[in-house]
Amino acid sequence: MSLSAHGNTTLAVEVTNISTHGIWLLAHDQELFMSYEEFPWFKDQPVKVIMNVEELSPGHFYWPDIDVDLTQEIIEHPERFPNKAKGI
Repeated sequence: MSLSAHGNTTLAVEVTNISTHGIWLLAHDQELFMSYEEFPWFKDQPVKVIMNVEELSPGHFYWPDIDVDLTQEIIEHPERFPNKAKGI
């Protein structure tokens, strides 16, 4: 029994890389980078927490383990949103 057809993508969003500089998120064939400088609440989190991301609606991402939600616009243009949370 096959759960999905071969070649079909089942994930709309996934974390593709975690480095010492930040996180890469792949959403709908577009890669987004979140630096720890701009998104400090991810910096000291376990991999399991960072990898647990959901897309609540198109372009709206949520990390339930740390109660962080971000839109694609915030990720692409953090300078437009100067009120950001402090790192944990």
